[in-house]
Amino acid sequence: IHFGSDDQKARFLPGILDGSQIWCQGYSEPGAGSDLANVQTRGEREGDGFVIDGQKVWTSGAEWSDWCFVLCRTDPDAQPKHRGLSYILCPMDQPGIEVRPIVQMTGDAEFSEVFFSGARAQADDVVGGEGGGWRVAMGTLAFERGASTLGQQMAFQNELDEIIALAKANGRSEDPLIRQRIADAWMGLRIQRYNALRTLSVAEGADPGRAGMVTKLFWATWHRNLGKLAMDVLGPEAELAEGAPYLLNRLQRMYLFSRSDTIYAGSNQIQRNIISERALGMPREPRPT
Repeated sequence: IHFGSDDQKARFLPGILDGSQIWCQGYSEPGAGSDLANVQTRGEREGDGFVIDGQKVWTSGAEWSDWCFVLCRTDPDAQPKHRGLSYILCPMDQPGIEVRPIVQMTGDAEFSEVFFSGARAQADDVVGGEGGGWRVAMGTLAFERGASTLGQQMAFQNELDEIIALAKANGRSEDPLIRQRIADAWMGLRIQRYNALRTLSVAEGADPGRAGMVTKLFWATWHRNLGKLAMDVLGPEAELAEGAPYLLNRLQRMYLFSRSDTIYAGSNQIQRNIISERALGMPREPRPT
């Protein structure tokens, strides 16, 4: 919406809106997780398009996606290095792309490795212009960490409701410490909602502002704590699997997944750096020579 051309908006937004096109995010690489500016996937200009070679990892939903927005290096000599990146929309259904699902300890495989070996994308499908990928990528992440969490909060509410119902059923709601932690979780979820709505109020531009910067740090820590609360409400049953190994109930699965919340999409440490530098204007600490 903010960075695409009129033609890109006309071609892609309707499919995104009605759910007929599924997208995945080609950001992280084996050697470029938190340091996104270090991506090595190449996009070389050839004729009226680009040839993409490289590898992405932890790509959510890649196995089912129709398109991927790939952050790749189109100018390897650019300095600083983030200026050589482009944000290219690449169709997934083509011979030059291999998707390998990553099986987790829960048995799920929602993430994948994606290998690009001569995959092709059209020059018209570069968002933000060649070399402008860093700005678009940062804008994408800002909205992902901010206003987009309104939908996520519906799932959080369902989890909290299940925890409350379980605490009432097994008597752990009589424990004053459990009751206080449930109240804290309820308040934290309301704070998330109000902050997301505040983010929407300033989202007419391409930068959601300070409100968007604090969101990921807050909800990730909150959800990790909710997972701990769920296990304490379950009590000894939290230690047991229903049947075969890793055949877990919903709260057990939520607890395991919530352990990753403070790592993916920018670790808590990275989020604090973003807040200190971009929101508070604090100087970057010089690296030792």
